[in-house]
Amino acid sequence: MTAIRHVSRVVRAVVRPIQASVGAQATSTTAAVATAYYMACSGKRAFASVESPPELRLVAGTQYRGHPVAEVQQTAGRERLVVLGSGWGAVAVLKTLKADAYDVVAVSPTNYFLFTPLLPSTTVGTIEFRSVMESMRRIVSRLRGSYLEAAAEDVDLDAKRVLVEHAGASRVWVPYDRLVVGVGAQSTTHGAEGLEHCHRLKTVQDARAIRQHIMANFERAMLPTTAIDEKRRLLTFVVCGGGPTGCEFAAELHDLLAEDLRRFYPQSVRDLVKIVIIQSCDHILNMMDSVISEFAERQFGRRGITVVTNSLVQSISETAVRYTTRAPDGTASEHEIPQGFVLWSAGVSLTPFTRLLCDKLPAVQQNCHAITVDDCLRVKGVPDGSVYALGDCATIENPQLIARVSELFDAAHAEGARIITRDELTAFVRTATAEYPPAARHLQSLVHDFDKFDVDGSGTVNRSEFGAMLRHADSQLTALPALAQVANQEGIYLGRALNTLAASTGPALPFSYHHRGTLAYLGRAAAADFGRGRVFKGSNLAAKYLWRSVYWSQQVSLRTRFLLMVDWVKELLFGRDISRF
Repeated sequence: MTAIRHVSRVVRAVVRPIQASVGAQATSTTAAVATAYYMACSGKRAFASVESPPELRLVAGTQYRGHPVAEVQQTAGRERLVVLGSGWGAVAVLKTLKADAYDVVAVSPTNYFLFTPLLPSTTVGTIEFRSVMESMRRIVSRLRGSYLEAAAEDVDLDAKRVLVEHAGASRVWVPYDRLVVGVGAQSTTHGAEGLEHCHRLKTVQDARAIRQHIMANFERAMLPTTAIDEKRRLLTFVVCGGGPTGCEFAAELHDLLAEDLRRFYPQSVRDLVKIVIIQSCDHILNMMDSVISEFAERQFGRRGITVVTNSLVQSISETAVRYTTRAPDGTASEHEIPQGFVLWSAGVSLTPFTRLLCDKLPAVQQNCHAITVDDCLRVKGVPDGSVYALGDCATIENPQLIARVSELFDAAHAEGARIITRDELTAFVRTATAEYPPAARHLQSLVHDFDKFDVDGSGTVNRSEFGAMLRHADSQLTALPALAQVANQEGIYLGRALNTLAASTGPALPFSYHHRGTLAYLGRAAAADFGRGRVFKGSNLAAKYLWRSVYWSQQVSLRTRFLLMVDWVKELLFGRDISRF
């Protein structure tokens, strides 16, 4: 309240001398400037009072396997925690940790957190790049930790040291007591050739390159020396992959054309624009409810976006994309379309460091797509449980309930009985869901489907019928999707678990994922899948701004919230920036 009163006094002192001679608009502008100036000064003073982070130094005269060793300042009673990565999982851990729980070192080749769900919007100028970025040093400063702009290259699990490298220059070993791996994943090729002719959309650099490429193609198409066939090729935009990233990019690109470029480019050029989405499955957004997939396809059809399903991209050249389509009868046919731009957003695979870590634990790490972790996010195969993994680079090992059928059956039925009643199954499911969080939803469905598994109609289930129940639950278990909210929930969970561990207040409960819905922007339309058949879809401005408000609320700082508001207001009033820079 004192700060607010002080702001009011500053504003009145600045405004009153000029209020008589200037209008209300100038007065309000001056008030805003005065308020912003005070807040900036206050922010600088607050920043100056924050304790500066410790500097990492080399251990004098120490080499380990040919490289120097960094000395991580260790406070008495604290363990050294090294966090690899700057994505959703790693940042959620850092934001959840208590400031006095660990001596923290964050390591990432990217010195900022990127709000990836809004990255497609940056490719067409709807929002600016800085609005979806937050400095890692700003995030780590709350913990009074250190940050290294470097990539993890190797790890020694016995010596508890991770080797990091800065941009191909010097390498150094960083010691740890606990290690969190959140290095994400990289795009997979699916066997397609010519991916060097494609753009990806995972970093700010990717988004900037896409933005330049789009505008360069339009400017080249405007040249009177460009032949009509070349114009048609330049203005054909192909998206390989019909997931949320590919669909949202196609929608943003169409918005750019329909809302901005139509005012500055002739109709004859705009008529040549073609947007094509090539999807390997029978629907786009196939990880969402089929109602949403069909809604998205109808929306894209109305907007002139071509959706090609059941098709695999075979190769990409500088001027064309070749793909194979499977017909309902199983026959395949090859097609080729010209291209002036290709976005590849089809699946993820292990990064080199993730593969290296899995290779060090060959007996248990046999998943070819991610690091296998237990239900507490501890990497399987590390004896002391000091290494954790989360986000796109990790997958939680699903429980095999059928392997414990005898034990679980004995725990479920009453003593002396060899059958399970409906009430006993309900009590068993209540206990089992706490022990096996990944299977919770499928176990709960067993109570609802009790009669279906009661084959003999006795009103009870015997051991054989109970085994069929467990086999059904096992068959429904799948890996968690590679979504930002999964990594974010894992990071929050792990941060709290590490806080509990540091305080020695008992073991942490297993991780349990709660699906809060999957969003997709479809160009002046939006859809959300909340699971279990609960969906939302809208094709109006209200749906668009509802989608925006959800992502606005999920920002990691007040700064990025403010920048997003400014960008959206600018886009509403003045349109997108179509300059090429």
